[in-house]
Order: sequence, then C-alpha cells, then structure tokens
Amino acid sequence: MKALSHESTALYDVPGPKTERRHKLYGLLSTLVLLALVGWLVYLLFDTDQFTAAKWTPFEYKGIQELLLKGLGNTLKAFAISAVLALALGCLLAMGRLSEHKPVRWVATLLVEFFRAMPVLVMIFFVFVALKVQPLPALVTGLTLYNGSVLAEVFRSGVNSVERGQREAAYALGMRKTQVMTHVLVPQAVRAMLPAIISQLVVALKDTSLGYLITYEEFLHAGKLIASNLDYDLPFIPVVLVISPIYIGMCMLLSWFAQWVSKRQRRNPKTEAADVASAEPGTLLPGRQ
Repeated sequence: MKALSHESTALYDVPGPKTERRHKLYGLLSTLVLLALVGWLVYLLFDTDQFTAAKWTPFEYKGIQELLLKGLGNTLKAFAISAVLALALGCLLAMGRLSEHKPVRWVATLLVEFFRAMPVLVMIFFVFVALKVQPLPALVTGLTLYNGSVLAEVFRSGVNSVERGQREAAYALGMRKTQVMTHVLVPQAVRAMLPAIISQLVVALKDTSLGYLITYEEFLHAGKLIASNLDYDLPFIPVVLVISPIYIGMCMLLSWFAQWVSKRQRRNPKTEAADVASAEPGTLLPGRQ
C-alpha cells in the first residue's frame, strides 16, 4: 500500500542504474569543466602579474586599512538608513494602495509607478545636482524612493495573497480594519513576503556603490582610490578580490538573517493564531475580544 501511494504521487520515474551512472558522469564532467575554468582564470591572474607583492603591499599599510574600514562603515550607514526609510515608505505606500478611498489609492499608485520606473541613478543625481544636497542624503533619498516603491508592491501583493476568507471571518467577528491587518493578514503575509523583502534589501545594499559617482566616500569609492594609485602599480584586480567577497558576505548575512526571522516568525503567537484561523474560522484569535 505504501509503495502504491509513493508511485501515485511521484512526479517522475525513479532513475534506474544506467540513468544514475549517466547522472554521475554528467556531474563529474561539470565539475571538471568548472575546475578547468577556475584554473584558467587563476593562470590568467598569475600570467598578468596580479599576485605580485607590489600590487598587494598597499593592504599591509594601516592607512589603507583605515580607508577601507571607513568606506565599509559609510556603506553600512547609507544602507541602514535607506533600508529603514524604504521599509517605512513601502508600508505607507502599500497602505495607500490598499485604501478604500479612491483618491488615496490613485495617488499611491501614481507614486509607486513613477518611482519604480525612474532609474535609481537618475534620482540620486537629480537630488545631488538639482537640489544641491550633500552626497549621503542624496544617495539615501534615491535608494529610499526606488526601493520603497518596490517594497510597496511586495507588501500589497503579500497582503492580497492571504485567503479572502480570513479577512471576511475577522470582520464577521467584529474586528476593525486595523485589527484585521495587524492580527490576521500581516502575520500570514510576512512569511510569503520575507524572501522578496530580503532580496530587495540586497539590491539596496549593492546600490549603495552608486554613491561613488557623487563622491560619497563609501566602500567602492575607497577601493577606487586604491586601485588608481600609481605608486602601487594600479592594483585593480587585488582591490576587486578584496572588496567582492566582503559584498558577497554582507549579502549572505542578510539571507541568514531572513532565515532566522522566518524561524522566529513560525513560533510567533500571532502567526500561530493566524494558522489556527485558516483551519478553524471560529478560533481566529483565542482569548481576544
């Protein structure tokens, strides 16, 4: 009976011995191709003298290390401010798009569509040049407007993805719209929205590198100063090899944070109450009136 159930739910046939050997061969060949590609890239780096002491010496100096640390700190500062403001703006615009009042909904939709369509670099330059704002506020403004408008759509879609019956059952119990949103819809929508939210925050983190175009002294700007230094034989590739893993590491930390929040969200009492609501409408929020 168990085997029959397995066969009836399988989406594909179980591979036989020949297929398994073929898959192992494909995996081995793919691994060899990747190793060959990595080896070729390493060979090119050695062949063009990218690992010579002259190009890596700058990173031993305290001044260079402090320059990189200052740039990294400025990057994190711009990202933190932009992320908080973008989340707040996204919530505000999403509430406008979900409003029952047409004028509010139209204005919110217009703002969302306009800032989503506008290239973030254009907004940064406009604020920096036309409005004569300092580099950090100009960068933060551009990142906030663009990412906030994208997050607004994420929030709106997440709330609308919750089964309509949840909303109707909550209203039937006499809950107000704010209570329905905070106690029923949002806890269920967060789990669906979280991957998209983190992905957009990763975009915001990477877009902080646009700050160097308006002379904001962030991480990439510091790397550019080092890479263009003639005293160290233009260590462009070494700078890339140092900066890139740090950017990748920060993005991986954001992904790890998303997983941690997701696990805590599953243990959240509000989420558990919402899960009960999906199965038993009569027990939407135990102990609440």
